[in-house]
Amino acid sequence: MIYVHIPFCRSFCTYCDFYSEVAAKCRGTEDARKQDELFGEFADALVAEVRMRGQEITDDTNTLYIGGGTPSVLPLYVFERLLDALHELGHGGPYNEFTVEVNPEDIVDKGEDYVKGLLAMGVNRISMGVQSFDDGILKFMNRRHTSSVARNAYAILENAGVRNISVDLIFGLPQLSDDQWDDTLKAVLEISPSGRPPQHVSAYQLSVEPGSMLARMVEKGRFEEAPEELCEHQYAMLCKALGRAGYHHYEISNFAQPGYEAVHNSAYWKHIKYVGLGPGAHSFADGRSRQWNRPDLQAYIGDPLSVQESEILDDEQIALEKVMLALRTSEGISESYLMANCQTSAVEAALAEGNLVRTSDARIRIPENRFFISDAVISSLF
Repeated sequence: MIYVHIPFCRSFCTYCDFYSEVAAKCRGTEDARKQDELFGEFADALVAEVRMRGQEITDDTNTLYIGGGTPSVLPLYVFERLLDALHELGHGGPYNEFTVEVNPEDIVDKGEDYVKGLLAMGVNRISMGVQSFDDGILKFMNRRHTSSVARNAYAILENAGVRNISVDLIFGLPQLSDDQWDDTLKAVLEISPSGRPPQHVSAYQLSVEPGSMLARMVEKGRFEEAPEELCEHQYAMLCKALGRAGYHHYEISNFAQPGYEAVHNSAYWKHIKYVGLGPGAHSFADGRSRQWNRPDLQAYIGDPLSVQESEILDDEQIALEKVMLALRTSEGISESYLMANCQTSAVEAALAEGNLVRTSDARIRIPENRFFISDAVISSLF
């Protein structure tokens, strides 16, 4: 199970705190040459890290996820070089699931041939960051695309042959009206020219992350977070709309047509080992320690191992993570594990209050109508 972090974006979204460096559209030949040189240096470093850390990679969950940042800003040769290095070590696929994150404007700019190039390398799942179908909301988020560009990009993906597409949305904005949110939910279900709704939808509540533009706006009094009641209302609208459309709400923020649940992300929630490559990436390669690469592109290019840091998790931390991650899902966690690692009285109280429910297979989960308060439910168990 491999995650690769691509540290490049064309511009920074208002809400984002993921590590990336600006890779703006080039206005001249010299700028284009320098950018391509930087992409090549990044590819060199990524290949070097793969070779140095190949022994950490296992096939326990045979997935590759390329995220960021914005992977779709990269030319295809960077992905090809990564896959060649993985092939050398016997981990180059084919993968049960191979996901690449894309932004709509890159797909429209680069066209169907770019998407077909990804498919030819073995990519079988695309995750596209749409976030909203309201152009005013997109402008506030500092997204580079419009709603029409998002629709055009989706058509390009389908026409190129992508059959597993996930769309990202964001809710929890104070200026997002019920009508706007309802229109976005209808739009995502009707985005496909072929009439097939997206196989997967991820929807996240807007949060103010330290270091983001949004955090600076809050500090300057230019933005005020939406009240919890509004966020909960918008989340309920989301659950209702996608539930009616036949989606399986299998994790707090994730909905899938049956059979299209994300294999890679589901492995995270099961606390399965994974290897993260690239600046800013995290790893959990041995089940006991967590490693990460500091978010420093130039240091990473100089020596990928120079940015590595790690911590050893104790038994209590591991149990906490397992419970926290499992209870985010509709599958939940085994009752015996929960009782052994949480306060029994707290678990029983949560069951009595309806914040937890027993399932037919000796597991305990948070019911969908309490997913929104999952953080409070989970913290009450310890």
